[in-house]
Amino acid sequence: MRLIIWIVTLCWASLAFAHSDANYVESDVFGKLGPQDKGVILMVHFGTTYADTREKTIEVINAKMKEAFPELEIREAWTSRIILRKLKERGEERLNPTEALIRLQKEGFTHVLVQSTNIIEGTEMTELRREIESLEPNFKDVRVGNPLLYSPEDYATVIQAVTQAMDGMEKGSQKLLVGHGTVVPATASYAMFDYMLKAKGYSHYHVGTVEGYPTFEEALNQLEATKLPVVTLAPLMFVAGDHARNDIAGEWKEKLEEKGYEVNLYLKGLGENPVVQDLYIAHARFAAGHKAVSMAVKKRNYSK
Repeated sequence: MRLIIWIVTLCWASLAFAHSDANYVESDVFGKLGPQDKGVILMVHFGTTYADTREKTIEVINAKMKEAFPELEIREAWTSRIILRKLKERGEERLNPTEALIRLQKEGFTHVLVQSTNIIEGTEMTELRREIESLEPNFKDVRVGNPLLYSPEDYATVIQAVTQAMDGMEKGSQKLLVGHGTVVPATASYAMFDYMLKAKGYSHYHVGTVEGYPTFEEALNQLEATKLPVVTLAPLMFVAGDHARNDIAGEWKEKLEEKGYEVNLYLKGLGENPVVQDLYIAHARFAAGHKAVSMAVKKRNYSK
């Protein structure tokens, strides 16, 4: 079974690479290390204060990345300053991306691959790319792997993984996947996920977000149109942390029960799914072997 999952993921990953080739050139970041050079992979996570979901997601993906790149060091950074502050109050110290990159430079690392476990290309990825860009001159080469949902092929892979994991639960129920959401236009990624679910025949699957679009009300409209009395709520998030336990298992569940629905919970973060884990690894492998071509360069080439 593990071999089958790996083969399926690899096939989807190869399609994603072909889809993205126009924006990249082949360039092996770790294949050109000189005798004084050092390579490292920096795993960047939003973070969580819940140790149980961290062990099943963040620690697992870090370990799998080490398996994929055994010759390299794997380091870690978390982006949520709120979570970092809460952990510090508990006596746990973790670095944000800027702090981690500064430390890597001081330790003599010259080639860095940054792989985030963000779900979409939203505000978190924008800020992460900004932080990296400000420190990029300190290194010989810095690459950034794409978030989980980047190409249409990524969406298809995750849809397959999610539906296979959840279809065995309450076969007569609707499934409502709840993402974090964002206030910027990238929230359309969740609407795209919902659209592709239905385009692939999963009419009983719907998507909502805590802080974006589709809203709870939009998701409720989808549920009412499908007319099934049982709903399974699940996070469309990397970890099943605060939002999963408070918003999804709390507020969203209560609102749906008030509407007369029988509500079940599937509180597993996407980061627990082996296919999702392997897709992140595939993104990192692609970033290690390809360098992005800037729009300025592409326009210069077009003018010629």
